[in-house]
Amino acid sequence: MGRGPSIEGRKNAEDAKRAKVFTKLIREITVAARGGADPAGNPRLRAAIDKALSANMSKETVERAVRRGSGADGADDLQEIRYEGYAPGGVALLVDCMTDNAQRTVADVRHALSKHGGSLGTPGSVAFQFARTGEVVVSTPDPAAESRAFEVALDAGADDVQAEAASTIVLCAGDRVAALRAALEAAGFAAQRAGVVMRAANRVAVEGEAAATLASLLEWLDELDDVQDVWHNAALPAD
Repeated sequence: MGRGPSIEGRKNAEDAKRAKVFTKLIREITVAARGGADPAGNPRLRAAIDKALSANMSKETVERAVRRGSGADGADDLQEIRYEGYAPGGVALLVDCMTDNAQRTVADVRHALSKHGGSLGTPGSVAFQFARTGEVVVSTPDPAAESRAFEVALDAGADDVQAEAASTIVLCAGDRVAALRAALEAAGFAAQRAGVVMRAANRVAVEGEAAATLASLLEWLDELDDVQDVWHNAALPAD
């Protein structure tokens, strides 16, 4: 009878996944720190640090990334690149990357898309379908919590509040994320995530084989070392 993965094998896989997440978080902090090493005056850096600390990254690692990005430990050679493209089912994609080798990165992204029936687009071909938006998501397990989150968020300057399953999504300007998160947490809500996203204006329904192919493509892209975030306008089935 065959045996499943060993405890050691599972631990090695988990460690590798954690290392990949940390690498992306460090890159985000490093690039964000170019806008200033003080999180109080750099909302993007504040959000990147919060995300890293939530993932249990040590403060020492965070501080090293900030120093590198701000030039205190020597200049970094990372560049930010956004690729636009198409996935099966007419889905629009934005692929945000941080890389020290643009030729390698574009080849990897193009290969991922072509393997899944997609293609790269030209700059501006799909970006107009998305808007840069601040987003804070909190857990609201019942209607009373949902109503309270709605009230707190609007009082704190949210642009919109939406309910989704057992969560409440608070939308705001990008530089208001930290303030909205702080207000919600002060009111007793647990933030599930907070940051700036590229939010699609309209969603495209994708089902069946196209949905499965898209899910595979998104997973493939997420595994690429140079890819930080992938945004799409698909409305995928709940399962």
